[in-house]
Amino acid sequence: MVDHRDTIAAIATASGAAGVGIVRISGPRALFIANTLSDRPPRPGSVIYTRFREASGELIDDGLLLAFAAPHSYTGEDVVELQAHGSPVLLALLLARCCDSGARLARPGEFTERAFIHGKLDLAQAEAVADLIAASSEAAARAARRSLDGVFSQQAHALTDALSALRMHVEAAIDFPEEEIDFLSDHALHARLDAVQQQMHELLSEARRGQRLRDGLHVVIVGPPNVGKSSLLNALAGSDRAIVTEFAGTTRDVLREVVRIDGIEITLVDTAGLRESDDAIEREGIRRAHHELSKADLALIVSDASRTSAADLPELNVEKRLYLHNKCDLAAHAPGYETGHADHIWLSAHTGAGLDVLRAALRDAAGQGEGSAGAFSARARHVAALQQADHHLAAARTCIEVCRAGELAAEELRLAHQAVGEITGAVSADDLLGKIFAGFCIGK
Repeated sequence: MVDHRDTIAAIATASGAAGVGIVRISGPRALFIANTLSDRPPRPGSVIYTRFREASGELIDDGLLLAFAAPHSYTGEDVVELQAHGSPVLLALLLARCCDSGARLARPGEFTERAFIHGKLDLAQAEAVADLIAASSEAAARAARRSLDGVFSQQAHALTDALSALRMHVEAAIDFPEEEIDFLSDHALHARLDAVQQQMHELLSEARRGQRLRDGLHVVIVGPPNVGKSSLLNALAGSDRAIVTEFAGTTRDVLREVVRIDGIEITLVDTAGLRESDDAIEREGIRRAHHELSKADLALIVSDASRTSAADLPELNVEKRLYLHNKCDLAAHAPGYETGHADHIWLSAHTGAGLDVLRAALRDAAGQGEGSAGAFSARARHVAALQQADHHLAAARTCIEVCRAGELAAEELRLAHQAVGEITGAVSADDLLGKIFAGFCIGK
């Protein structure tokens, strides 16, 4: 945990020798340190031009000094920013001068960690700072900005409020054990439980979409041998990444290729053809294909439209899938969606027909299709917390409807409430905070 008595300093940004670099100081001695190295004293709320000097009086550089008095700053503490020329040598001298005057080097993410501790940001907003910096697409950046503005946090708080009200309903009734059976049959209780579960599922769905926007989409290409899986990978990647032959079983191992479709990062995984085989190497490739499917956000199940019907496509244990009827040019079938089936696409990896429809479907699966205007960024830990909460909420329903045990239901609801609270940091452990902020860059 941060020691609030410390004053920290770090090079926040540096844009090269010809640009501007910043040394940021936060803590109770920030204004004092700025005063010791500046020709002019800092004035909170003002920007001044000054010269920065060594303790001996020797000039280091000239630039701007910005001062913010607590609590009106990013961290909630006294904060000073020294804006100088972007030379790494000059910035290192300024940083050393700050440390000689009583500051210490900041840990990764410590500025944002202090902002969280002082209530300037909750934990989901603090993580959004790092997500905004690391955003690899415009959609990811906008989603991170919404999380930083509190869109995700507001929905998480609304869910915790609903869970809190449900817990109060259950726990108040437990105080009257002679009426517990009637209470467990209360239609109002069941209606409230239904509403909270619906709210939970909607937020979980949005969080999953936010995670895909942040982390990209993991897409696995599967199907029988020699249906054009490798050709499809090459067509989407725009290069001959996978070996393509007329012989079945050419692909023996998984092949990964990261592509960008309209700014969305998508990891495509080509796999061995799914079939029964006596070849030990091919069997291992098929095993790895099934392993990749267990981690997939989306499965592209490919068939040869010229010789395979939809009924012959493999059934796989994957939640999200698209059935791709490849070689539609040989089957004399128009490219595009199959009438009445939004999860079936006819295309030709060889001619490129229908690939635009597939790319649009991938955009939708990544969370950047229609209706994504309000998307926010989320992380794997947020999704895991909501899944855990959903599990406890389902268990609470079982306790009420099957076991008829109000006390057990109350405990499951408490655990669900606690899991959702981990998203914003309302419930958090020091080791969790350490892991989260260790992933930040220095100066943030």
